[in-house]
Amino acid sequence: MRNSADAVIVGGGIIGVAVAFYLALQKFGNIVMLEKEPILGTGATSKAAGGIRAQFSSKENIQMSMLSEKLFVSFKEATGAEALFDQVGYMFLLKDDAEVASFTKDVELQRSLGLDVQILKPDEIGQYAPHVSLENVLAATFCKDDGLGDPHEFLSGYDQAARRLGVELAHSTELTGIKMAGNKITNVKTNHGDISTPLVINCAGPQAKLIAAMVGAELKVAPIRRQIVTTGELSFIKPYFPMVVDVRSGLYCHKESKGMLLGWADKAVEESFDISIDPDYTDVILEKALDLMPQLEEAEVANQWAGLYETTPDHRAIIGWEPSVEGMFHVVGFSGHGFMHSPAAGSVTSEIITGKAPSIDISSLSPERFAAGIEAKETNVI
Repeated sequence: MRNSADAVIVGGGIIGVAVAFYLALQKFGNIVMLEKEPILGTGATSKAAGGIRAQFSSKENIQMSMLSEKLFVSFKEATGAEALFDQVGYMFLLKDDAEVASFTKDVELQRSLGLDVQILKPDEIGQYAPHVSLENVLAATFCKDDGLGDPHEFLSGYDQAARRLGVELAHSTELTGIKMAGNKITNVKTNHGDISTPLVINCAGPQAKLIAAMVGAELKVAPIRRQIVTTGELSFIKPYFPMVVDVRSGLYCHKESKGMLLGWADKAVEESFDISIDPDYTDVILEKALDLMPQLEEAEVANQWAGLYETTPDHRAIIGWEPSVEGMFHVVGFSGHGFMHSPAAGSVTSEIITGKAPSIDISSLSPERFAAGIEAKETNVI
């Protein structure tokens, strides 16, 4: 491991490797990425559902997704690696007038930014998502450019490309402290020695606030447990079946191998790093899934797991310089959208750090925004 670097990236999940790749692409200098586990992406990235969508309620999230989708499509050209972006679309089922009004307003914003999104009548839903119950459904939104991806494939591609560009990956290397001279970062301490550096890029996901605390900074990121269930093979699932979200219940599902992936965000779960599986949580997911798709009655549970969202108070990411310390940049707090936003996050971060105008105006995602109270909030969160 180098004993000096121009930048040290903390965290080897999908955000960390994307930042490493795009920063190296800008020929920034010597970059070291620290990952405390023996293998990359074993934290939140390995538990991601794989959804990729631009149907958000906030301008920044829509633009981040649209840029990411563009970069996902051109991924092989940029990195040389094969990774499938299966553009089967994303569908939100709306079951009352308030949901229709809210999502119609979102669609107007999305379209104004160039997103190709439709509002479907109930009798149009079946052509995209057969076997979904239409009981109480008034309408749905659908974007064919959204879809699914394998987080591991994209992480592996970014990792290999970043290393070809000279990024040094330090496996099994945990950040244990950060040294400063006054208000300026000078060194990082690890279990394998110190590295002299003027720049620490915090990509530590659910552990991000622990990294910020090493320099006395308070970061508004909370780890929140979420659970997912997958089924065995189902003969009725079509290859074009999209990601479907029942807005009322909060259940989301998509095709996974030859079965289905089912997920739901329990809003009652409190902040913790606990990723043990709660059987009651699983039972609620299965009950909601049967209401959405009665044919799942024949399904068998194949797997289940728990992972962590890195949640912020307004459900929008934190991307920007730490105001209280010279030399720390945060790329964290994606609130369940880290995988889908990783290409844009990596690209925009590299532009800002190298002094270029960012492709997207993300000034509203800066860490300072919480000091004056929350002015905007992402409402389309699952």
